[in-house]
Amino acid sequence: QVQLVQSGGGSVQAGGSLRLSCAASGYSYSSKCMSWVRQAPGKEREWVASIDGAGSGRYADSVKGRFTISEDNAKNILYLQMDSLKPEDTAMYYCAGRLTFYCRGDYSYWGQGTQVTVSS
Repeated sequence: QVQLVQSGGGSVQAGGSLRLSCAASGYSYSSKCMSWVRQAPGKEREWVASIDGAGSGRYADSVKGRFTISEDNAKNILYLQMDSLKPEDTAMYYCAGRLTFYCRGDYSYWGQGTQVTVSS
């Protein structure tokens, strides 16, 4: 049974920082693509960042330079460090895992979601 359990998030003022974590059981992050996706109320789901099986990160233009995706393969934990947060970053954030080395195709697993609220 695969589980992705998220923690972190919360409320912060604009300019602040938060870190999201996503711990996996029954599933190894090693050599697989992991991603963070967010969805704000009334908006489409938006891809935020991915890290592929080689550890290379990619970011949406809206978060580039402010967010950092990383993973601890030994602990099987995915992170999203969010700095210089803006009100438009307010959303429910989800970690998502694939079974592939590269970040292509559908997501196979999802975390439960964690709310991030940024006030101005």
